[in-house]
Amino acid sequence: MDVVNFLKDKTRVPVIGAPLFTVSYPELVLAQCKAGVVGSFPALNARPEEKLSEWLTMMKKELQEFRKENPDAVIAPYAVNQICHHSNNRLEHDMGVCVEHEVPIVITSLRAPKFVVDAVHSYGGAVMHDVINIRHAKKAIDEGADGLILVCAGAGGHAGALSPFALVREVREFFDGPVALSGSISHGASVLSAQAMGADFAYIGTRFIATQEANASQGYKDMIVDSQANDIMYTPTFTGVHGNYLKPSVVNAGLDPDNLPYADKHDMNFGSSGAGGDNQKKAWKDIWGSGQGIGNLHNVPTVKEAVDALVEEYEEAKKALSSKSA
Repeated sequence: MDVVNFLKDKTRVPVIGAPLFTVSYPELVLAQCKAGVVGSFPALNARPEEKLSEWLTMMKKELQEFRKENPDAVIAPYAVNQICHHSNNRLEHDMGVCVEHEVPIVITSLRAPKFVVDAVHSYGGAVMHDVINIRHAKKAIDEGADGLILVCAGAGGHAGALSPFALVREVREFFDGPVALSGSISHGASVLSAQAMGADFAYIGTRFIATQEANASQGYKDMIVDSQANDIMYTPTFTGVHGNYLKPSVVNAGLDPDNLPYADKHDMNFGSSGAGGDNQKKAWKDIWGSGQGIGNLHNVPTVKEAVDALVEEYEEAKKALSSKSA
């Protein structure tokens, strides 16, 4: 599938909503799609595993009905995120469900196994794989991934440390396919900037945590609104993989942000119950992920209001750029 052309007339602004563990539930994803940006969720959010098929059935039906009732609306497709880690013992089952429902876009994380790519391609779907460096990018392409999601410095949750200016240009040296860029993007002007750098889409997570439809506590949403980039810390402690988290949530959990224990990536566990082990479960419950692009978030709007703002900011940025170059 040509992802860029596929989404060209199905999005109001070139944005893919990132799949947020424990936060992206059908209410949020449907609101994103109806507002005109790609909505996504991790398959592991559907628990027990039978829920995944129920969610997809319900979402397809609701989007079909919304499309009939709003024939002129720009309605985006949805995506499902698969954690391709050895401890995810649901992967085979969940991929079978995705094939059955012909999920348009599958987002793979940690690795992009060929059996997942082949399964999605069997019905004409597309695979976007998230990466933090060139080695991972080339490996995903070798496995047949259709597109790449570049998770750069400042992105929420598990994130890389490379500047987007570096990673995008290096990737474009050898890959001309679909690219989404992640890292501190919460404003429409930043979406345009991502395109100017060479990406096709912006990949946005934190902005959608602080929305009314997100399955996050009010305390989490309020902390995002009340915090700034300086309140974000980058650590591997909570899952074994480096990620960005809200420092105030670390303090509230009774931990010292300047004296955290070391964690190894081999301790990660994405089993049938999700992130496994007491430490990981506590981390995802009490330690809140966030990207650095939160300084301009001042309220908790509906998803539609948030997307409307992104569209307006994006168009204003294009006009401003055009007037400067005139």
